[in-house]
Amino acid sequence: MTTSWTDQKKRYRQYKARTQQLPEHYRTAIHALERYMEYFGPGKADTLLPMLEDLADLFEEGATNGVSIRSIVGEDPVEFAEAFLRNYPPGQWISKEQRRLIDAIATAESNEP
Repeated sequence: MTTSWTDQKKRYRQYKARTQQLPEHYRTAIHALERYMEYFGPGKADTLLPMLEDLADLFEEGATNGVSIRSIVGEDPVEFAEAFLRNYPPGQWISKEQRRLIDAIATAESNEP
């Protein structure tokens, strides 16, 4: 089910309002993760918004329970972000580029002497 652009914009604003309610150190962490996930995650708002909302849920729960940032993301924030992203379908452009890379390597391999 697709939602209208105005519904998506409303949901994004609600997400941003939720993150603004977090303690400063949680906001800093979630904004960094958001940036990473917007760049490397799904490109479509239909997939990106639920992912960001789930991230907000995780950080809100952590803030409520007094969980440290490192306890949420672990020692390697990139690994955390990558593991989190694996729960969501990849963006259309990244899937296309991954397929292009796989095909190019297969072509190169088939042309090896």
